[in-house]
Amino acid sequence: MRKNVAALLGLLCFALSACGTPEVVPAPITQSPAPEPETPAPAVPVTPQTVASPVPVFIHMLNERQGWGITENNLIRTDDGGETWYDFTPPNVSSLGYSATLTFVDAAHGWMLIPHASDPFAGTLYRTEDGGLSWTSISVPFGIGVLQFLDAANGWMMASLGVAAGSMGVSIFQTSDGGQHWTQTYTNDPNQPAAGDSLPLGGLKDGLTALDTQTAWIGGITYAPGRIYLYRSNDGGRSWMPGVLQTPPGSAEAEFETRGPIFVSPSDAYLPVQMASQNGVQLIIYVSHDRGETWSLAPQIIPQGGSLDFVSPTDGFVWNGTDFYVTHDGAQTWERVSPDVAFGEEFAGMDFVSPTVGFVLTNDVTGTRKLYKTSDGGATWVLLSSHP
Repeated sequence: MRKNVAALLGLLCFALSACGTPEVVPAPITQSPAPEPETPAPAVPVTPQTVASPVPVFIHMLNERQGWGITENNLIRTDDGGETWYDFTPPNVSSLGYSATLTFVDAAHGWMLIPHASDPFAGTLYRTEDGGLSWTSISVPFGIGVLQFLDAANGWMMASLGVAAGSMGVSIFQTSDGGQHWTQTYTNDPNQPAAGDSLPLGGLKDGLTALDTQTAWIGGITYAPGRIYLYRSNDGGRSWMPGVLQTPPGSAEAEFETRGPIFVSPSDAYLPVQMASQNGVQLIIYVSHDRGETWSLAPQIIPQGGSLDFVSPTDGFVWNGTDFYVTHDGAQTWERVSPDVAFGEEFAGMDFVSPTVGFVLTNDVTGTRKLYKTSDGGATWVLLSSHP
């Protein structure tokens, strides 16, 4: 009993404390074509219960001990580095899995977006301001896409409008009140009023990265050789300009794909780009130290490079299917680290939080998922949980 009380007190402390170019004609600002969002429902409290050996399909760790995960049916939270998990699922939510989108900016403020089963292009946004102890639900005119919050008030959404024949329609939304109300600043859907074309309908949009309320990037792929698909907005998403990046020598026939930059400080960013050519799939990385104004190509190309995670302006990890590549000098040189667990094709995602501590999710052909943790930079791994 004393142990349970201590655990719940720890969770309460966790919830209430904070963690440490060509000329472009802007598209007119438009309001969302959907009706005004409903008034948010009153916050509904949650009574956290322990969850035995859950294995999430997605994790987001805030630091070495505190983090969140999504399972098939639950939103879970840990404050002891994944040893123990608690159920913080909002009331009346019963199905999550890969359809849910989760983002947190600190220990208290977080959002989870769930698309409607009958209409995936609309959804419900759940917001917490106390670490999941209570949730407010808000109807929003989008359901799938990329959701990013800059702080407790300001957020961006790149809402997917569907994919067809190498093209993808999107709408860009912003909020300044924590998600209660959203303004559509752009759409490239020609069927919507005031659609723009500075962000072309052609090409698949893989990711949105916002630096502040005015500046953001969208990355993706066009399946056309010799071009990196990257667009930037400097006016809150109202207009977009193509980025100009020098590709490696001899790559004129290669195809490139990126989700966009990863900012590790207000000035320092990394842009991972997968390059597919006759040499297979390789990862090239661009580096910026001036808020993404200019980019330089890092000297080393990583063979079969896939998942990437930077934890500081100097420290980063790349998984290439068999090994981790680790840098401690800002992507100038990489050390190859072979894990003592053969993750192989079962590797399903990673989340490093420091130069030494990281987490890996796996999923094998039988549907068995596992969660591992390293405390030595990727060399040795401890199994935290397995399901089923």
